[in-house]
Amino acid sequence: MFQLPDIVKILRNTVFIALGKIILGTLMAIIFAILLNEIRIRFFKKIVQTVVYLPHFLSWVVLASVVVNMVNLDGGINTFLVSIGLDKINFLGDTKVFPWLIITTDVWKEFGYNSVVYLAAITAIDPGLHEAASIDGASWWERVWHVTLPGMRSIIFLMAAMSLTSVLSAGFDQIYNLYSPIVYETGDVLDTYVYRIGLVGRQYSFGAAVGLVRSAVGMILLLSANKITQKVTDQKIF
Repeated sequence: MFQLPDIVKILRNTVFIALGKIILGTLMAIIFAILLNEIRIRFFKKIVQTVVYLPHFLSWVVLASVVVNMVNLDGGINTFLVSIGLDKINFLGDTKVFPWLIITTDVWKEFGYNSVVYLAAITAIDPGLHEAASIDGASWWERVWHVTLPGMRSIIFLMAAMSLTSVLSAGFDQIYNLYSPIVYETGDVLDTYVYRIGLVGRQYSFGAAVGLVRSAVGMILLLSANKITQKVTDQKIF
């Protein structure tokens, strides 16, 4: 595996896309959960939850067609850019733009569903803490920073630690349905590379070797994250 000429580039692409999904996805889920918790109109809150959660339950086979129609050169996004005087962006053919397209579309699909855990953590925080902070003159932002986020800290570390195990899995379904040979330089990840070389090329031993490496790296990262979480929050993942 490590003797292959493209392996460094493949690993770099995989780690960049996977970490981008983890970091941006976690931030978006936390922000959305905090904002959703502030909605007091129950009916409107249910509508927002349904609309935002829906993409999670759709396959990338379906969503890829939606994304392609939105971001191709004649799609809605480029039409809007041209209407405001900007140049078109080749989202599916530009090697610099394509990784960010993968990251942002994955975050769009998953952040609503992932926010369920953070929303549950927020509802478990003692309301008296917010009331006391309000009486002391704390603003909404100060209450979020000093009450809400500390109350969510253990869940945030737990979810982030569990996400680290997938750092070598950048999402085969999504990338396979969106990429092309034009963007292999920055869009080809370990899963798609193994599919082309190991399965299509019938090099099954190579696919097995990559699977072993991914499992070993995932185990090391999970054990490390468990130690870090224990030191920071005094709680273990397992």
